[in-house]
Amino acid sequence: MSDFKKVAEAVFEGDPESVQSLTQQLIDGGAAPMDIVNNGLLAGMDIVAPKFKAGEMFIPEVMMSAKALAEGMKLVKPLLSTADSAGMATFLMGTVKGDLHDIGKNLVVMILESGGFNVVDLGVDISPEQFVEAVKEHKPQIVGMCALLTTTMMAMKETIDALAAAGLRDSVKILVGGAPLYPEFAEKIGADGYCVDAVACKEMATALVAKH
Repeated sequence: MSDFKKVAEAVFEGDPESVQSLTQQLIDGGAAPMDIVNNGLLAGMDIVAPKFKAGEMFIPEVMMSAKALAEGMKLVKPLLSTADSAGMATFLMGTVKGDLHDIGKNLVVMILESGGFNVVDLGVDISPEQFVEAVKEHKPQIVGMCALLTTTMMAMKETIDALAAAGLRDSVKILVGGAPLYPEFAEKIGADGYCVDAVACKEMATALVAKH
């Protein structure tokens, strides 16, 4: 098994200590940082994603893999060149106003980071005005919003309307997700897509970025 495959396997197994150790060995051995990311760390999540979609892995296991990957990324990120980092699309993520749930959001953040996105995590209870200011500051390609309560779902539409009023709607793609949501709701409020889970979010975001 190659050293890259060992890293990928450690990510898949959710073993942060091994990921740290193996990633450091590759760095010390002169491996290119982006090769470590693409052929080791992200390759591990490429094993996880289809198993999660097939029901062969569950959220706690996926989170362990994502956390293991994050340990490797901590070592590699400082070594990425400006050119390498420039290739990473920015994804602005937050739970909408009035909603304090963050487990689903945190999983989405980890999965997106595992997919090579530069994720700006705004946190929970984010008002439309905060989303607007964050879009102005970070200039993301994609904005993601999540909600776990039926009572906070409409805050997504308020946020989309606020982005439109600020003249920013056409500058970003908007993805929404959360337990009470459904595709027709996403379409009704003017979102660009509905994500049934974190892996679907990464796949949809990747497809959107590839089109531009």
